Amino acid sequence: MRIARYTTGDDPAYGVVGGPDGDEIIATMVGDPLYVGVELTGEQVSLADARLLAPVIPRSKVVCIGRNYAAHVEELGHDIPEEPLVFLKPNTSVVGPHDPIVYPDQSNNVHFEGELAVVIGRICRDVPVERWKDVVLGYTVANDVTARDLQEKDGQWARAKGFDSFCPLGPWIETELDPADLTVTTELNGDVKQLGKTSLMLYDIATVIGYITSFMTLLPGDVILTGTPAGVGPMHPGDDVSVTVEGIGTLTSKVVSRD
Repeated sequence: MRIARYTTGDDPAYGVVGGPDGDEIIATMVGDPLYVGVELTGEQVSLADARLLAPVIPRSKVVCIGRNYAAHVEELGHDIPEEPLVFLKPNTSVVGPHDPIVYPDQSNNVHFEGELAVVIGRICRDVPVERWKDVVLGYTVANDVTARDLQEKDGQWARAKGFDSFCPLGPWIETELDPADLTVTTELNGDVKQLGKTSLMLYDIATVIGYITSFMTLLPGDVILTGTPAGVGPMHPGDDVSVTVEGIGTLTSKVVSRD
């Protein structure tokens, strides 16, 4: 099931996306499925007539796993982490499909990082590894935008990862998916820059959820970014960047200058 958050000009609504490719419809939900479950109103709108929004606005946080693909660790010249490397992005960094990525004045080296994202469906702490699926609502596509020069300059990642618009999510949440071996592809202006498999993660999703919840409570709507494959690189105002995760869809953004 594909759960979208969208607008047709009114207040944002949630719906289930279905139908043949190119002629999809959205069946409107009563409310936020994280809190009221999946209940349909009976109303439908054409996907073509709707504007997709970020499928979830995290209630508290976006939790990210750094250096989770060996080839990406190698390209940046770092050591393999001995345990999952966790950092946070603020929920104010989240934007939706086709929303602009705003290039900050403070940076001269902003990179794309295409990733699989996990959407948490319930309050959880100390999740046993074998029960990780119990706390997952579904999966979406993410771009962990990073000001690489500020990441190196600051020595910690809050500013480099936390600018407004630095966490595009979308196009929807896919609830029926096996994330074990999905292809993650990032294109810059139509050229493939990243091509990796989630099976190459150093720490799989079960391990990541168990590790995060060993010291932090996750809330419904929190999002976990699972790491990026090799091939990260710079983007500039005017560029189009698209991240595709097999079985979910494509998330496209345009990079713009800050006015």
